[in-house]
Formats: sequence, C-alpha cells, structure tokens
Amino acid sequence: MPELPEVETTRRGIRPHVEGRRLSALVVRNPRLRQPVPEDLAATIAGQRLAAVGRRAKYLLLDFDAGTVIVHLGMSGSLRVVAAEEPPGAHDHVDFVFGEQALRLRDPRRFGMVLWQAGAVTAHPLLARLGPEPLDEAFDAAWLHRVTRGLRAPIKHVLMDSRRVVGVGNIYASESLYRARIHPLEAAGRLGPQRCTRLVAAVRDTLTAAIAAGGSTLRDFVGGDGQPGYFQQQYFVYGREGEPCRVCATPIQRIVSGQRATYYCPRCQRRR
Repeated sequence: MPELPEVETTRRGIRPHVEGRRLSALVVRNPRLRQPVPEDLAATIAGQRLAAVGRRAKYLLLDFDAGTVIVHLGMSGSLRVVAAEEPPGAHDHVDFVFGEQALRLRDPRRFGMVLWQAGAVTAHPLLARLGPEPLDEAFDAAWLHRVTRGLRAPIKHVLMDSRRVVGVGNIYASESLYRARIHPLEAAGRLGPQRCTRLVAAVRDTLTAAIAAGGSTLRDFVGGDGQPGYFQQQYFVYGREGEPCRVCATPIQRIVSGQRATYYCPRCQRRR
C-alpha cells in the first residue's frame, strides 16, 4: 500500500501541472471503488478551479472552490499526469481533465477512494480523528513521551496507529526504529525522553529520505510522473531477513507482530 512518502511524492509530482487550473470534466469509467464515487461528483466540480493539491496522512486532497475531493490510492493505485486524449487502460477508472492534460487514477484492485467533502475537509470522518503529521512541528519528543506514558503496546504498533501519528506505515516504522536503535516490541511506555528524541528524529529522517528517493516501489506504485520510487535500495532492515546488518553484520531477523512482518537487527536493537 502506498504510504506517506509515496503519497507525498505523488502530490509533489502532480501539483505543478494542475494547481490553479479549472477542471474541464470528470470522467468516471468505473465508480465501484472501495467506496462508490459519488454519482453527482462530475456535475458538482466541473468548471471549478483547483485551488490547491494537499495531503493529510495517506490521503490526497484536491481543494476546489466549493469543497475537497479526497483521494486514497488503496493497495496498488496511482494518480498520474497524462495527455487527456491518451486511451485509458482496463484499470484506469477516473480522469480529472484539465484541458489537454488529465489526472488519471489507475487502481487494479479498486481499493482506492474518490470522495467529496463540501465543508471543512478536516471534519470528514476519515480525517477527523487523525493524529499529527510526523513531519510537522507538533510531532516532537515531548509529545511522543507524553502520549506513550502507561502504554504497554509495542512502540511499532503505536507508530502505526493513525490516531496517534499519521502516515508511518509498516516499512517506515521498521526503518525508523532501526535508525533509533529501538526494538520494535519495546513497550511504548518504557521509552524515556532520550529514546523519544532519537525516535522522532529517526522518523523524520526516514520519511524525508524516502520522499527524496520518490518513495518505494510497492507492487506497481509509480509517482505522478509515472516513475517508480527507489527508497527500497536504502532499506536497513525491511525485507532483508537473513542478510547482514549494514552496521554490525548481524543477520536481520523477521517476526510477525500485529499480523504484520517486522524486521530488526537483534544486536543494534536490543530490548531493555
């Protein structure tokens, strides 16, 4: 599933091509996504100006004059800039047409979403209870230390809980914990101020590096320009079971926690 770096890469890729332009038409070839595309969406937004292309967590936000289209890429979706006349493929379900160009949603599994919010977008049920963005100032060591007091849940689970912090999915949680030298099963409430400081810095560094690399190639993910991401080439632990740690040469181990694969170095990330 595209995570925060992949969605942010898409946002940055499509923004220069469409922001400030008027929508010529919305073409919906298949409305049957994870949630149906609203039947009246085309009539609602046709002719409106796209004021901004934003992001909240793993959701792309297309801010039009009268409201916001919320786009989720699902498991294998992509939103790319294409020529409006380019013939669609079998899995190209929605086009946002801006004159000679279009934003084309390709979603083979149809787990994505294209929804409409007429009022404040932060009031939408999908966004209303989300935690802070990990790259915003609100996500700092003091905040992390405060919200983890008394928690027995593994710190990796907490990082992946969107009610506490958004957009840190399985890959980037594993990579961040390695950079912070924290075992993924360490109880969140056992982290003191020093380890919270290291972890916040590691999350920021990991996500920033992933965005700079265009995200990771996850199944058939591509960015807004149609190019895959390359952050997987920088992985320290994720997907590297049995391979030597890049720092100490200890074999990377894989466990399953919370029904998700978790990778770590047993020497660099010892439990306390």
